[in-house]
Amino acid sequence: MNNKRRLWQIFGPVLCAFILLLVVFLLPWERTFSKDSVYQAANSQTTTIFKGSRMKQNAYQDGYVPFYGSSELSRMDPLHPSVLAEKYHRSYRPFLLGGPGSQSLAQFLGMQGTAEQLKNKKAVVIVSPQWFTKRGQDPNAFSLYYSPLQACNFILQARNTRTDRYAAKRFLKMPEVKGIIKSGMKTVARGGKLSTIQRLALDGRRRMLNNEDKFFSTFQLRDRIQKIRAQGKLLPDKYSIAGLDRVADEQAEKHTNSNDFGINNVFYKKRLNKRTLDRLKGSQRDFDYTKSAEYGDFELMLDQFAKQHTNVLFIIPPVNAKWSEYTGLSQKMYQKAVSKIKYQLRSQGFDNIKDLSKRGAQQHFMEDTIHLGWRGWVAVDQAVRPFMKKANLPYNYNIHNYFYSKKWQRKPYAALVNITDKNTLKVDQKDNLKGN
Repeated sequence: MNNKRRLWQIFGPVLCAFILLLVVFLLPWERTFSKDSVYQAANSQTTTIFKGSRMKQNAYQDGYVPFYGSSELSRMDPLHPSVLAEKYHRSYRPFLLGGPGSQSLAQFLGMQGTAEQLKNKKAVVIVSPQWFTKRGQDPNAFSLYYSPLQACNFILQARNTRTDRYAAKRFLKMPEVKGIIKSGMKTVARGGKLSTIQRLALDGRRRMLNNEDKFFSTFQLRDRIQKIRAQGKLLPDKYSIAGLDRVADEQAEKHTNSNDFGINNVFYKKRLNKRTLDRLKGSQRDFDYTKSAEYGDFELMLDQFAKQHTNVLFIIPPVNAKWSEYTGLSQKMYQKAVSKIKYQLRSQGFDNIKDLSKRGAQQHFMEDTIHLGWRGWVAVDQAVRPFMKKANLPYNYNIHNYFYSKKWQRKPYAALVNITDKNTLKVDQKDNLKGN
């Protein structure tokens, strides 16, 4: 046997397998998902679903409503939006998008593959003032949610606009952005045009990633359906706020009886031992959420909603007031940040806002230190339920590039906007707002 034949026998099968795999991933093909798979995916909060497109596209076409947020969505007690929608046979189902560390920049990237499916539809965003730290999105957390597929979508659809240039510059600050995607981001960031080679390479990469998404999106889904149904059995058969409040109080009293903060017993036991408590006392007295790069990233999300004419309900949660007092977090500062977020929303036409930020002292409102709990979810439902019932009229927003500026990000405070007075919606002339 000559050397060529021997080499072929060794490496030939591997080469053929590689070529076959390449062909499979490059060929366009479709896949549909069962209703059970979509429901499971909508509540799984896995990063695979967050990063993908196809499952979300299917879900939105089938009446699911994206609930964008972060770690609070994981607190699945009987009053959680997914449980209430299941129990009371709502006309919508929440599609939970987020987890620990998923802030505006990660959410904006994750939105890239579903613009068409969310056009003229509804969405809910739980926007936490805790996101608005000085540097905004944590690069390590961003790595968890980074999707090369959505990055390819973004680059191939990008135009020479302030929004796209700003987004590309922000993505380039994240270490996970590499290779041909990084090269494409650099081109977008400087307002250039993709070369033919760049476009071909990104198109090919996107095709492979799309096929991977269709192949693997149902793998390792977290099955929370049984939990949702079990939690639903604790609710009254007939919907009423009084009935929900009663369940909330019963559950909260049962699960927070180990501490004076009103924090869930399991969380308190696992995360807040005596040494940690001693270390955290007064630790947040210098926190400042009023000056942050996050305001610019948040604007990316708003711009994306505006492009899609998506009708959005924004919910602003509080922090646990007892915990805030213990750690020294300034409620005055917190309210200034809330005011600034509301200003950014209302001055651009996003006027569906449920501000819960002053209710952190209400008993059983929070589940732990910063996350909504039993009565908090009841309050959320009092905003979500009527919002979903309203007719979905076409929404046009008035987006301003000003909110990408360092001046806005560093501005310490913005007064509340009186939405009944159109003149107050105009930002002062010194800020010189410019539309897209």
